[in-house]
Amino acid sequence: MSKSVISPRITATPAAREAITRLRAARGGPVMFVQSGGCCAGSTPMCFPEGEFIVGDVDVLLGDIDGSPFYIDKRLDEAWHQDVFLLDVAEGPPEDFSLAAGDDLHFVTLSPGCATPGS
Repeated sequence: MSKSVISPRITATPAAREAITRLRAARGGPVMFVQSGGCCAGSTPMCFPEGEFIVGDVDVLLGDIDGSPFYIDKRLDEAWHQDVFLLDVAEGPPEDFSLAAGDDLHFVTLSPGCATPGS
């Protein structure tokens, strides 16, 4: 009997991968991403040191990017109806408590069909 392989539903642009590599080196450890469905969040993913955000029953693991897990709120995932998401970077500071993607850069989640910021 063979195991079924679940394809990751998150991928990243080279710019996002470079930002993750820099963040991990600067922080001395791995990071994680959470796409929240809360009232003040949800439009951009939050980046935390891995383990700093406690995921719950409403969080779905989309996959990981170079060892960095990416979770999304189940309700938000269902509302957006996307098979695959694309992590990228954009100009401007990060929202709330998220780690920055670099100097005046933040992470963004895109649908691959709409990818343009840092591709």
